[in-house]
Amino acid sequence: TMKRAKVIGSSVPRAESVEKVSGRAVYAVDVVLPGMVWGKVLRSPIAYGRIKRIDVSRAAAVPGVKAVVTGGDVAGIKIGRQIYDMPILAHGTVRFAGEKIAAVAAESEELAERALELIEIDFEEMPPLLDPIEALSPAAPLLHPDVMDYQGLPGKLATPSNAFVQLSWKKGDVEEGFRRSELIVENTFRTPVIHQAYIEPHSCVVKAEESGGGEIWACCKVPFALREQMANAFGVAAAKFLVHPCNIGGDFGGKGDFMDVPVAYLLSLKGGRPVKMVMDYDDEFLAGNPRHAAIVKVKSGISRDGRILAHHMDFVFDSGAYGAFKPIGYLFGAHEAAGPYRMENVLIEEKIVYTNKVPCGHMRAPGDPQGVFANESQMDLIAKELHMGPARFRRTNLMHDGDASPVGRNISHIKAREALDRLLKESNYHSRKKLNVGRGLALIQWLALGGECSVFIRICDGRIVVATAMQDQGAGAATVLRQIVADELDVDWQTISLETLDTASAPIDTGVGASRAMRTYGNACYDAVNKAKAELVSAAAQMLAVDRSELTISRGGVSTKGKRVCYSEIIRAQCAPIVVEGRYQNHEIGPQASMCAQMAEVEVDQNTGSIKLNRFVSVHHTGKVLNPLLHDGQIDGGVVMGVGYALTEEVLFADGKVS
Repeated sequence: TMKRAKVIGSSVPRAESVEKVSGRAVYAVDVVLPGMVWGKVLRSPIAYGRIKRIDVSRAAAVPGVKAVVTGGDVAGIKIGRQIYDMPILAHGTVRFAGEKIAAVAAESEELAERALELIEIDFEEMPPLLDPIEALSPAAPLLHPDVMDYQGLPGKLATPSNAFVQLSWKKGDVEEGFRRSELIVENTFRTPVIHQAYIEPHSCVVKAEESGGGEIWACCKVPFALREQMANAFGVAAAKFLVHPCNIGGDFGGKGDFMDVPVAYLLSLKGGRPVKMVMDYDDEFLAGNPRHAAIVKVKSGISRDGRILAHHMDFVFDSGAYGAFKPIGYLFGAHEAAGPYRMENVLIEEKIVYTNKVPCGHMRAPGDPQGVFANESQMDLIAKELHMGPARFRRTNLMHDGDASPVGRNISHIKAREALDRLLKESNYHSRKKLNVGRGLALIQWLALGGECSVFIRICDGRIVVATAMQDQGAGAATVLRQIVADELDVDWQTISLETLDTASAPIDTGVGASRAMRTYGNACYDAVNKAKAELVSAAAQMLAVDRSELTISRGGVSTKGKRVCYSEIIRAQCAPIVVEGRYQNHEIGPQASMCAQMAEVEVDQNTGSIKLNRFVSVHHTGKVLNPLLHDGQIDGGVVMGVGYALTEEVLFADGKVS
């Protein structure tokens, strides 16, 4: 029998698309439990100060109010993804305008809002610290006097400081490199705060158990991490929290945080009812988890023939009031930001600084866009100083396969020159331009992070189910898992169903994020499907009384010359489904890089300074594309988001408060 055409490499539509367009898909906001009440929070109107008095008695007396909680109920409890520095509700001190101070659970949203208005608070305002550079000065007030005691800091601090992260990466001797250089170029670059602007704001439902722990529904792409954070903060065994899967309505890096879950849990514990909380967009902008603003100083030393001999990048990220929203405590992208270039002597320093502003979190490649914007702008400015074209200057310095990266990581596969050359050709980069038209180039290499996860495959009578704890945050990874199984078992992808497991039904799992989903879940799925094939073949060998080596898998069955059994016959004969588990566990980074080269052609109106984007070309070297539709969708989305970052978007502040 002929094998059917390969599904891997074809544009299979999204697995969940019918569920979503028909409205059957369940998001956290759709979850309704018997006796459920609404939770709302009261946020600080000031950026920095002390809470002198808080009186919730009038709020608690409102009929229909089931619970009122304040920082006093959770004094001393801190939570975070890696750095435990954020109180669940402010106690004693508020550190940003928008910080949660008290929360109410009531029979309706309106009642909860009314109760919030009855809470009385007296503040003693203090001058806020709003500039990260100012926060670094020895004279600045220490926003977190207990910083040295915080659990999860990514490096030991020598002394208490507002710079709670101080890391560096070195290769060679940067000072020696500068001494040997014939040209030194120094520049400073700044980037603003940006919000992920997903359509679905953060939402959750929590049903607490009296004895501690409980059930959680939340738009969170890392359910096991959420369970762990709740367990650590409240001193409850992780297994007592059960996180249920929900669809995620847009992520862009922002749906990995605990947000209102701890407060909803508190309200549910105190009120004895399940609690739903939804941040509206005012809340999202005031107190979401946006991308960090950055100040990046870049100093480069160049030889006369245009080689980079020394490169020093100094990052200052404005963390806002807390560091709790960073899964590894710092921004990973900074130390990769020196780009796909050969550099002998490199020093990259990263400081993350407390200020009295909205706490920042992750958004699409944390630290990378800030660093790459600075680094690629620097490459253009060096080329200008050398009177060399920006493309030629980059080409002179690009890494080849097998070279060490600027921070000394060996990259076996990078294809940087190929990507740049293809871009120059496809974009007609060197063709003539009109007056007031400019063309800019930029390059980035990307290394996928590792992780661990399991994928289960269940073959029942006539049905194949792929079960995993993976939350598909929008990139379409679940669809590709179906393609892998369809190809390997030679069945129609439409016949494969997907099941998302809760935290009680799957082993520990690092979740999605950092472009790791296909690397981790894809490999686990491939492992599982190979185990399934082995079981099918050995069962068929017994049924047909032939040697395993004579059998092949094709068209939903196992066959040899003239004899064939389909999967459902095998399952019936066994009287039990075949269930296998594929596991992936590798926390290493890389070693293959995906490569991207881009060209933007812009027209500038000299009278108004307004910028019009005429053309944008993006060239990618990604290895084998498993699903072109999803691959292109990711690129389109990334480009649109990048254009927004460059031309139109910024979160604006007035006196430290998001305005």
